[in-house]
Amino acid sequence: MEMGEILAKDAQLNADNVPWMLGDHPALDILNTVYRIDGKLVDSLQSDRDVSRWLGAFDWSIEDDLANFRPASLLHTARTLREEIRSLVQKRKAGKRLDPKTLNAFLKEAQSYSELLPHKNGTVSLTHQWRRCTPEQALAPLAESAADLLATADFSLVRRCEDQECVLWFYDRTKSHRRRWCSMTRCGNRHKVAAFRRRQQDI
Repeated sequence: MEMGEILAKDAQLNADNVPWMLGDHPALDILNTVYRIDGKLVDSLQSDRDVSRWLGAFDWSIEDDLANFRPASLLHTARTLREEIRSLVQKRKAGKRLDPKTLNAFLKEAQSYSELLPHKNGTVSLTHQWRRCTPEQALAPLAESAADLLATADFSLVRRCEDQECVLWFYDRTKSHRRRWCSMTRCGNRHKVAAFRRRQQDI
């Protein structure tokens, strides 16, 4: 895929505001809502509805609660949490000491409960529900997911894409643990095309 095609596809994704699910973990996917197109950083979270759409992609839908929040408060809170997660992930990856005070404040706001859901065939399943009276509570599943990543993940497998222009993160869950790119479509093919051109020039 040519560079122009990749950028065009990225721009279309941004225009449609379809969340990328390249990180293999919600706490990394929220970091990937900021990405680079044509050398410029782009933030795909531009409104409360963008945040709601992103949460819905993980079955954390808050669509029914969105009207209860002060306009732009969910967006502001989501961006604050995102950048806190980014800072903690970067420090954890670098082996530095963490100060989780801000993330802990988000976790403290969480109010959740378990709920049994009956099914027509007579079985039941156990689900987890969160109260969503405030933007902080609406983002509680993300905060809990980030805390779990920081506490339990193998950070040798939490990586930035190897493309120097890319800022996306992923959790390498492949069997061989040799994943190098955020995706083959975005950066893997770009690297292959560049390497092919270099080989052609050397001939």
